Amino acid sequence: MSWFVIVGTLGSILFFFILLLSNKNGDNPGEKLDHSVDGIEEYDNPLPAWWLWMFIGSMVFGLCYLAYYPGLGNFSGLGDWSQIKLLEKKQAIALDKFGPIYEKYGSQDIKYLLDNQEVIKMGKRIFVVHCSACHGADAKGSIGFPNLVDSEWIWGDSTEAIQHSITNGRNAAMPAWLTIIGERGVSEVAEYVLSISKSSYNEDLVGNGKEYFQNYCFGCHGMDGTGNLALGTPNLTNDLWLYGHSKERIMDVIANGRNGVMPAFKDKLSSDKIHIVNAYIQSLSNENP
Repeated sequence: MSWFVIVGTLGSILFFFILLLSNKNGDNPGEKLDHSVDGIEEYDNPLPAWWLWMFIGSMVFGLCYLAYYPGLGNFSGLGDWSQIKLLEKKQAIALDKFGPIYEKYGSQDIKYLLDNQEVIKMGKRIFVVHCSACHGADAKGSIGFPNLVDSEWIWGDSTEAIQHSITNGRNAAMPAWLTIIGERGVSEVAEYVLSISKSSYNEDLVGNGKEYFQNYCFGCHGMDGTGNLALGTPNLTNDLWLYGHSKERIMDVIANGRNGVMPAFKDKLSSDKIHIVNAYIQSLSNENP
């Protein structure tokens, strides 16, 4: 494939160079050709010298570019340039400039940073760049992505828990129960879950649903359905639902399970930046207790 790219690229330049030279002079300069378009006639004159040399110059520039920068298959170029090296260079420059600032705030306790608007703005910028794709620019999340401004924290809202989530990521698995309890069982469990979350429900189905819940679900969600921070299992007794609170959505989760993944950022963000983002996230929760 590398040779295909090299031959195709250089062959194209050579072809157009030969085509240019073969047409640079007219056969009978000064004479009209035997065709016209909309009354416009064409003379068999040579190509303008300025245009010809500009075209040749662009080819020479292209060859020099391909020699210095990567563009010919696997050839890395004489300049050994790559977008990764450019990124690392810019990151190093940014680290030299802003590193001491991050280090300064990274060593301070979160409770002191919450009142520092400079830190909060800094944390917001980092959040928007790295976290908004999932949690939204306003951190309110969406279906399947946690809202970070409310009081519901599946893994806990302590500084240590949030720091761990950002640094190492999270992986929450909800098994699928359709093949075990069947469609009716899924519907009955959903009705029971609706009952403990103080929503409207079908009383005729709650009894069996509770029995299924106590047999299959209590290990993760607890007998009362309030969840377990250590396992990252949600509280089912309120109206804050990651995947929606309608019976259809609850049945879908029970039947098909869920596998929520929060990526780890320890290789993308320094511990100081993570600390600052942590402060920003906690500031949002403080604004919306």
